[in-house]
Amino acid sequence: MYITSREKAIIELIIKTSGKHTALSIASSLNVSARTVQRDLKSVEKIIQQFDLELTRNSNQGLVIEGKNEQIFRLIQHLTSTELIDQSPQERKLRLLLAILEEEHYKTQVLANYLGISTATLAVYLDELAQWLSHFQLQLIRKRGVGVELYGSEANKRRALAHFFLQYFYEELIEKLFLLEKETLTEERILHYFIPEYLREVNSLVNAAFHSSPARPADSGHLEIILHTTITLQRAELQFYMEKDETLPEREIASEFDVMLKISRQLELKFHPALSESDILYLALILKGTKLREVQAVPYDSIVLAQKIKNIIQSVSLQIHVDLTNDFSLFQGLLAHMEPSLFRIKQKMESFNPLKEEIKRKYPVLFMAVKNSVEEVFKDIDHFPDDEIAFMVLHFGSALVLLEENLSIRALVICPTGIGTSKMLASRIKKEITEIDYIDIKSIKDITGRVDLKAYDLILSTVRLPFMNAEYILVNPLLSEENITTIKTFLRNNLETLTKGKRYQKIAQGASSPPTTEQNVGLTDLLQDLKVVQQSIENIIHNFRFYRIDQSASQEKILQKMLLRAEAENLLTNPGAVLNSLREREKKGGLGIPETNIALFHARDEHVRELIFQITHLPDPCLVKGMDGNEVVMKNLLLMLAPAELTLREQEILSLISTNIIESDEAILVFSSANEELIYKRLESIFVEYLKSNLKINL
Repeated sequence: MYITSREKAIIELIIKTSGKHTALSIASSLNVSARTVQRDLKSVEKIIQQFDLELTRNSNQGLVIEGKNEQIFRLIQHLTSTELIDQSPQERKLRLLLAILEEEHYKTQVLANYLGISTATLAVYLDELAQWLSHFQLQLIRKRGVGVELYGSEANKRRALAHFFLQYFYEELIEKLFLLEKETLTEERILHYFIPEYLREVNSLVNAAFHSSPARPADSGHLEIILHTTITLQRAELQFYMEKDETLPEREIASEFDVMLKISRQLELKFHPALSESDILYLALILKGTKLREVQAVPYDSIVLAQKIKNIIQSVSLQIHVDLTNDFSLFQGLLAHMEPSLFRIKQKMESFNPLKEEIKRKYPVLFMAVKNSVEEVFKDIDHFPDDEIAFMVLHFGSALVLLEENLSIRALVICPTGIGTSKMLASRIKKEITEIDYIDIKSIKDITGRVDLKAYDLILSTVRLPFMNAEYILVNPLLSEENITTIKTFLRNNLETLTKGKRYQKIAQGASSPPTTEQNVGLTDLLQDLKVVQQSIENIIHNFRFYRIDQSASQEKILQKMLLRAEAENLLTNPGAVLNSLREREKKGGLGIPETNIALFHARDEHVRELIFQITHLPDPCLVKGMDGNEVVMKNLLLMLAPAELTLREQEILSLISTNIIESDEAILVFSSANEELIYKRLESIFVEYLKSNLKINL
């Protein structure tokens, strides 16, 4: 058992002044921050649990160690006889990782002496580190007579180092950055690695780069960019060169490259290391994977992705028995999150969610529902990481009243006698399957006629029960890995049944906190909302045009004609500028809708006066790049334009049209039919359904 000197000091303070010390007062006594003490208290809890003791708080938040006196005495004896360490095992593993990253090879005895541990302990650390590094395509090799060597690309080494810091020192890094900004940090190296001046400057430049930017990294991604940039700067200084990666999607990360190039050039002015193009491309890739698209950005940017997100929301709604399909804020939030998320997965970039374990613990049922839905919708992705699932759960959680998930799953464990192995089995279930909240143990004799089996969500038995009609799972008393997988699969496959009639609530749409009563909503706001909806729908309907081109024309010529006619009708000004916006949008990705003959050309531009949706049918099809990267044969060109500034309702109306285009085979047939009347009626029916479901207007 490892105990640091600070952990020992905290335990001794709590024992001596039982109930008098809070985390804040302990921090003051030890001259550290309250955050540091809060982090150490987690370790303290684990230490005292080994002595059957518990750390509790009284009504005044005073800390108390509770348990039998003889156990407290044993703990005190242990503290006096234990050799203290000033570094946790994770901190020593960090120093070990840093050592092997900066030298080509290290003799094991030299490493053991450097870390102040035995060669046996070093062997354990190296085994654990080797397994962890394998996730980053890095190989830790030990050769007799040579020592320890690390094989792999420079990019993977940098990613591994950044991820290690994020995974094990996330809170400490946040604290260090705060102290750096306050200029109260005096350490020569932060966490044995970061040069304070470099970290401070990178933090400042990243903050400045995204301060007023509409598209910015999410909170955890913000720290990730800072770490990767500082690591790149320090590795470049030590002449660890980044290899040129020919597979990088340079076109996709062009805007991110410009941002990181600007930051890099500013760093070069202040410090000596010059970052190469490969370094900057690597950082642009990281930024692309962490950037949170502006929630107010075009919600119809990728209608294929938008439709998949709608399918996920519908699937989760069915599983938890709460209709979230009309929650536009949820849809918009997921759409903004999913593009960088899918980019990370595509590029095999590890994601980091510091709240993952807490989310899985607090909302296990919702986590299962989202995981089921994502795997069902994104079948082309082999593995959707739990870190990404957890991010999505947060979006769903914001649409539900989820202060604590109140969906208890009850399990019944049956064994021949109801004693002995059943107790052991119940203990294993609680440890391995956190989704199960309540476990009841019964003997075979108990369940014959006297137990209501319908009161349980899951029945497990250690023996066959040929006489019982209810469905059950046969398990090993020691609960094998295969049993655990079977039980988890059962829970996921039967989630809709398990949640039926239980306690999820939907937050009123647009509310960021528990719903308010209708009386609290201002009449002026309601009228304004209705006005915007009415105006948006009227614009789309009144500005709808259907054109047929009699002779062959290029895509450019068709768009020019459509824009000139819109200008003549006073729907926009400066057609050339709007065409430029359409070109810029096309550069970012394909516009052809896969498995259709439709392409959706869309843009937001300050020269557009009103919402515009128009269609041109081409006599001769032409090839355009599809949204999935493959070519699409276009026979119908759909044009959707909007002003640069849009309200949430206006975005919702546009998103409604774009996602409806591929909502079903019938919808695809209508929009590719070249039948103006049929398309117009489809638009009308979309808006009628929207008004009925969203605004509760009785039509």
